[in-house]
Amino acid sequence: MSEKALRLGTRRSKLAMAQSGLVADAVSRVTGRPVELVEITTYGDVSREHLAQIGGTGVFVAALREALVRGEVDFAVHSLKDLPTTQPDELALAAVPRREDPRDVLVARDGLRFTDLPDGARVGTGSPRRMAQLNAYARGHGMRIETVPIRGNVDTRIGFVRNGELDAVVLAAAGLNRIGRSDEVSDFLSVDTVLPAPGQGALAIECAADNADLVAALAELDDPFTRAAVTAERALLGALEAGCSAPVGALADVLADGQIVKEMRLRGVVGTTDGSTLVQLSTTGPVPETYDQAMALGRELAAEMLAKGAAGLMGEREL
Repeated sequence: MSEKALRLGTRRSKLAMAQSGLVADAVSRVTGRPVELVEITTYGDVSREHLAQIGGTGVFVAALREALVRGEVDFAVHSLKDLPTTQPDELALAAVPRREDPRDVLVARDGLRFTDLPDGARVGTGSPRRMAQLNAYARGHGMRIETVPIRGNVDTRIGFVRNGELDAVVLAAAGLNRIGRSDEVSDFLSVDTVLPAPGQGALAIECAADNADLVAALAELDDPFTRAAVTAERALLGALEAGCSAPVGALADVLADGQIVKEMRLRGVVGTTDGSTLVQLSTTGPVPETYDQAMALGRELAAEMLAKGAAGLMGEREL
């Protein structure tokens, strides 16, 4: 007798469907069961407001989580950067698969790189984090740019460049890679210029915490380095959210000597959206081997950033 299909809850966007399709194939391989996609519309998909105004994190996640709790789907796939930093008790973050490219990228007219944009270039992004860092870089390098708030799916955003409304837009490399459109990138933004959002490029696979068999099966897709990195990044974000409402960038990466992974470096940044003030710090330590160690790495760096003035950047959310 054939096993019943597992129901994977996903957002309807082209990107979400692509991400969920990749996970569905992997879950089929480890469980031997077919996986069917169940499309769920979230508040973040239907609201036309800017993300900064509707609360940012959680707007794409709540409807998927409700479907999980009600048993309408067996597991769900999220972009990890969309997940709120507190995990509900009834749901398990069963797997964080190996991360895609965490960087931000520029899609610009005429294939321009960021440093070659014309004076006064209009750069579209819905992210205060990106605005803060791009504006800070421009200030530091004698460039003049205007960051323009936009939202919409990848087609909509790239369309603003193609139709001449904007000189460039900033997107996540991972998303373009997953939908097969990385050939449209005109510049990969170095993480030294723009630190990504905590968890950017990583996916989260979530299911009911009491479904032990499914939790165990999904755990086979977990990548321990990615999980340690995003746990540290999200701990930093959580600690800063408590003490600072400015946009946060963070990236943890492992430092290797040849094939031997030696240490994990965590970098964090907060700033005002006009780029006039940035607090940017990093720390390096042993690769966390437990959840608590990864959390401690993030919290310690957050405490240093708050001490260095991050808390003084309050009030930045009212964009």
